[in-house]
Amino acid sequence: MRQLHDWGYREADQAAADLTEALVRAAVADGGRRVSLHLADQNRQALIVALSHRPGVAVADTAVLAELTGLGAVSCGTDTSEDGRRMWAVLDL
Repeated sequence: MRQLHDWGYREADQAAADLTEALVRAAVADGGRRVSLHLADQNRQALIVALSHRPGVAVADTAVLAELTGLGAVSCGTDTSEDGRRMWAVLDL
């Protein structure tokens, strides 16, 4: 993710890119018309969030969580809201 690189977290480039790809792939699979991606950093950790914008998707689909953990996420989760399914991963920087 170029933004993390620009913020000075160059060593996290590949892990952040891999996590982002997995999150976006899962959000696209929900079948919504668009996907939102959000990024934040705090205390040498990055939070990467993808929102599927497809209301009514079951939060019970947690298959992506094992993949995120395998890609280096120190914490991850999924939930649903009025806007669709939200999936997130935290990466140590």
